[in-house]
Amino acid sequence: MNQEIIQKYSVPVPRYTSYPPANYFNDSFTAESYREAVIASNDASPQHISIYIHIPFCFRMCYYCGCNAMLLRSPASVEAYREALKKEMRLVLPLLSHGRKISQIHYGGGTPTSQPASFLQELNEIVLSEFDCIDQPEIAIECHPGYMDETYWKTLPDIGFNRVSIGIQDFKEEVLRTPRRKGSRLPLEDIVGWLREKQVSVNFDFIYGLPLQTRESFSESIRHAVDIQPDRIVTFSYAHVPWVNPLQKKLEVAGLPGPVLKSNLFDDAASILTHAGYKAIGMDHFVLPDDELYHALQEKTLARNFQGYCTRHTTGQVYAFGVTGISQLSNSYSQNVKDLDTYISMVNAGRLPVLKGYSLNREEQLAREVISTLMCNYSVNWEEVASSAGVPVGQVKQAIHYDEQVLKAFADDGILVFDETAIHVLPEAAPFVRNVAAALDKLMLHSDKKFSKSL
Repeated sequence: MNQEIIQKYSVPVPRYTSYPPANYFNDSFTAESYREAVIASNDASPQHISIYIHIPFCFRMCYYCGCNAMLLRSPASVEAYREALKKEMRLVLPLLSHGRKISQIHYGGGTPTSQPASFLQELNEIVLSEFDCIDQPEIAIECHPGYMDETYWKTLPDIGFNRVSIGIQDFKEEVLRTPRRKGSRLPLEDIVGWLREKQVSVNFDFIYGLPLQTRESFSESIRHAVDIQPDRIVTFSYAHVPWVNPLQKKLEVAGLPGPVLKSNLFDDAASILTHAGYKAIGMDHFVLPDDELYHALQEKTLARNFQGYCTRHTTGQVYAFGVTGISQLSNSYSQNVKDLDTYISMVNAGRLPVLKGYSLNREEQLAREVISTLMCNYSVNWEEVASSAGVPVGQVKQAIHYDEQVLKAFADDGILVFDETAIHVLPEAAPFVRNVAAALDKLMLHSDKKFSKSL
């Protein structure tokens, strides 16, 4: 991809982890709206239950982070949050039909592993004592390797976890030092060995676009990861959103890579990973050939939610717990309050801690299906989407901003190919799939929202 094209398409666009994006949620969606949506979700598809649990606490703040996180507070405050989490689960779980099954439990943050393993086990037991699971559910946790000892790593499989995502970000100490990220406390080779002994799948998470990263240094980090052979390697594009996290402004002083260098960092990593036998999934995932995500890609059953890529087998409607947690139901989204003390007081009063949300109309549901299909498969076949939704192709195209002149402009720039039946984003243009999705999105025609750049 030449520099002119990279510069042209390095513009702010949504990540489309939800549709509409979370900054379109509004406060007309209330706690009662969420309660009604949860009850209605029992009769909606997918029937599986996916649980997301948010642990906001971190040992220290990394400057690059765009997540909802905060420094560890006093022991009393942390304990109050733990108790509130359990109470919120007991408010919502009884609303779910007990014939439904758990397909996924995911812990994110913040740093979930800032909490004792015994507490995580208690939360797992609250969920799993209420519901049966599908065959091979995914019970996953995001881990900060800078603070975990051998006992903690070895305990995770014993309390139910079968997938861990290890937040490495980069192996180079000089790169980690600028955003104040602590490197792994223990050798990654040992950690992966302990987990593999107990049949736990391992993800390595990296970020490209950080200060001081060079093509050579980031390639060395990716080669090191390949040598260890985790099941999945994820290369996240650094999202510069200082209006979300003002600490990111400190990285501007250090100097952020421009879009051309970021594109080179990703292309180099992708080349190394594919030559090593990993298969590309979506925008940023690379998996071994026997991984369920690769099988799902081939079978066009790949799915995506706020937790990342998953399969139609493991995906479910997402019920989120904890401060800032976002639930993703068949026809709506609901986000919890962002202030810790407000969250605790609302839950302790027996109230669902809803801040805002969004109810999708039929047209928006069709648009969501188009954009989700594009983000997962890098292609959209109009007849397949229409058949799945039970509507004519014309109705699908009316739900989005379908403009052949816009598509032709993308095609002329080498981003995609299209005809009247389908759109296909070209492999070399993978980082710009968000741009194509935004061009199909009616909401983006007159949007005043802020987004990170595609590169």
